[in-house]
Amino acid sequence: MEERDFFDERPEQRNHTLTCPHCGQAGDYQLGWLVRRKKNALPRHADERDRARFAKAQSYMVRRDDMVACKNIRCRKRFEVAGIQTVAFLQSA
Repeated sequence: MEERDFFDERPEQRNHTLTCPHCGQAGDYQLGWLVRRKKNALPRHADERDRARFAKAQSYMVRRDDMVACKNIRCRKRFEVAGIQTVAFLQSA
């Protein structure tokens, strides 16, 4: 089985406050994330190795956007997203 069989994938947009390194202006930017939530039950065709991997699996998010454009009308330069992790684990409910 592949790792994708253990998770439900869904794209999400989340707001983050970033500062443009060119002009220094801070602003709220929407970043795209791919959210992978662990399924409630293991698929039926799983063997013992898959059960062990599923038990260790954890819900997480992967950041999809690496670059954003500055919201300052005079700047508008693209800059790399820094200070935000590319992978973030989600809390279990």
